[in-house]
Amino acid sequence: QVQLVESGGGLVQAGGSLRLSCAASGRTFSNYVMGWFRQAPGKEREFVASITWSGGYTAYADSVKGRFTISRDTAKNTVYLQMNSLKPEDTAVYYCATRSRTSSLYNYWGQGTQVTVSS
Repeated sequence: QVQLVESGGGLVQAGGSLRLSCAASGRTFSNYVMGWFRQAPGKEREFVASITWSGGYTAYADSVKGRFTISRDTAKNTVYLQMNSLKPEDTAVYYCATRSRTSSLYNYWGQGTQVTVSS
């Protein structure tokens, strides 16, 4: 059974940095895409970034380009989201998710980790 466990959230001042981690287990992920999403209070969940497990191809939402970096450590089966120059509007619950490269549906999700950016 696929399990995704996020960690690394917390409270940080505007302009600061955090690194989120997502430990994945339960299958071989070589043909999968790992994604980060976020949901702020009263708002819909939105895409943040993604990376292909094989090849490391990345994609970012325009709102985080140049500030966030997604990466993966295949030996540790872990995906990271390095978040720099954080803004109060980045405050949200951040979720890790995964999907097959042949599907557009993210069908496995972690429990989420809270990121709060104070002004």
